[in-house]
Amino acid sequence: MSGLAGLYQQVILDHSREKHGFGLEPTADASSHQLNPTCGDQLTLQLHASDGVISSVTWEGAGCSISMASASLLSDLAPGLSLDDARERIALFRELMHSRGAGIDDEDELLGDAIVLEGVSKYVARVKCAMLAWVALEADLAQLDASR
Repeated sequence: MSGLAGLYQQVILDHSREKHGFGLEPTADASSHQLNPTCGDQLTLQLHASDGVISSVTWEGAGCSISMASASLLSDLAPGLSLDDARERIALFRELMHSRGAGIDDEDELLGDAIVLEGVSKYVARVKCAMLAWVALEADLAQLDASR
């Protein structure tokens, strides 16, 4: 394992243990529960936004280290993004997950630490694990759109 791959693996393990944004709040602007039927990973993700900008993403769930780390990394990335920028990041992350390890241009800058999940794209069976929180955020954004 290369030094960079080992570092990425360590970041994933750290985020799966020290879950950023973990814990649901009594109120949220949108909430989505997602389940990966393939492996049983599940999570509920809450979106908190004001004036078209995400103030926080909170979540609770259970599953593998990849799905839990992905939710944790997303909860660090999302605050401060406009709703449109969040949609752009979701599309970019989805593109990264479909790259089969080849990566994509500009992912470091736009995806922040979530880039550590790039290696997951080599393992098709694990892509759904990494995408779970991002699909939940996408559903939350759709919920906000529908309520306008």
